[in-house]
Amino acid sequence: MRALAPELLGFAVAGSFAYAADLALFVWLRGPAGLDPFAAKSLSFLAGCTVAYAGNAIGTYRTRTRPAPSPCTGRAARTPTPVRTPAFVRTPALVHTPAHVRIRRYAAFLAVNFAGALVQLACLGVSHHLLGLTSATADTVSGAGVGMALATCLRFWGTRTLVFRHAGDIPVQMVSKADKG
Repeated sequence: MRALAPELLGFAVAGSFAYAADLALFVWLRGPAGLDPFAAKSLSFLAGCTVAYAGNAIGTYRTRTRPAPSPCTGRAARTPTPVRTPAFVRTPALVHTPAHVRIRRYAAFLAVNFAGALVQLACLGVSHHLLGLTSATADTVSGAGVGMALATCLRFWGTRTLVFRHAGDIPVQMVSKADKG
């Protein structure tokens, strides 16, 4: 668990910024911009996912830079060898990742986050419609409490194993030493 702590912290920080972006944009789109709630939530959800993806790619999972294995060959696609630069001018790993890999990762990230949203809605639906707990407090506890906790676990697992999975078997120490040249 101790080895997982920095990853959990990075994931939580990226998620906090994503939540803030989602909430702020939703409030603005619903209020001053005057959009309907579903359009506002759809746009704010995409913005939150984008912030979370960038935070995880540039921060939490920046050491996982190898491209994913090809489904046809099982081997990683070739990427250009990054130019060796001093440690103080290193660019984020996101810059060294080919565009098609970033797009594939982002699509997988959106799918994982969409699945998390479905988990939250399912918790709310079970509580509200199957169990008959219809108060505002019960909806908040089931959707924003239990649902958010389960969805966050799903998102962490999915981000770690499906989105940034391909270099998960490389110890961080090896990646760091390789980066130092």
